[in-house]
Amino acid sequence: MIGLIPAGGMATRLGPLPCSKELLPVGGWAEPDGLRPRPIITYLLAQWQRAGITRAFIVVKPGKWDIPAYLGDGRAFGLNLAYLTVHEPYGAAYTLAAAMPFLEDRSVALGLPDVLLSPDDVYATLAAHHATAQPDLTLGLFPCARPQTADMVDLAADGRRVKGIVIKPSQTSLRWTWMAAIWSPRLSDLLTTVVATDRAARQHEANRAELHIGAVFQAAIAMGLRVEGVTFPHGHALDIGTPAGWAAAVRLDRE
Repeated sequence: MIGLIPAGGMATRLGPLPCSKELLPVGGWAEPDGLRPRPIITYLLAQWQRAGITRAFIVVKPGKWDIPAYLGDGRAFGLNLAYLTVHEPYGAAYTLAAAMPFLEDRSVALGLPDVLLSPDDVYATLAAHHATAQPDLTLGLFPCARPQTADMVDLAADGRRVKGIVIKPSQTSLRWTWMAAIWSPRLSDLLTTVVATDRAARQHEANRAELHIGAVFQAAIAMGLRVEGVTFPHGHALDIGTPAGWAAAVRLDRE
């Protein structure tokens, strides 16, 4: 299994920043000489290390060179890291597509680098389910208080099968949003196809909306791929890429 991190966004919702949002400090590391700031992306890397994921690609937009400058080859964080660049500013699905030729027909663990997840074994739990049940896509699902900002998940009565993904609904009774994912090579092939189709459509639609990862997952459901969710009813997923999320992270940092 290979980890994949999309880091192509420019954090426009947060305004000007002194560094890439993936390196914003949340909490700290205890060192012999005191507490050191801890970049948020390192929490994801720690979860992956716990899940046995030892290799990962980080896809960055040109100009975000502070990420490889800080993380290096990843050995200091328990993983082997490599970097790719994306040059199409049309959404996170395009960012992920840049890595598809390099995945060597492996399963993928998708990590959102500006999201703080708890419990600490989210990816270990997802990896165990994916290996046992062998769906095409396993989603880590968390309660969502602001569905209008998220990809909401329509979960079947069995609490496992995902029936649909609804992106940023203005009104909904859906409870869960996905914040972590593991998928098999079949989903990687579909992602490549969906992005290629979207790219062709952009030649005739100058104002076409960004392609969300959730749209790729919905396409997988529509095509009959098996998509399952693992719920974390007492878990938390804090997205610091929004002003509200960053404010919550600051409060958490002070506690």
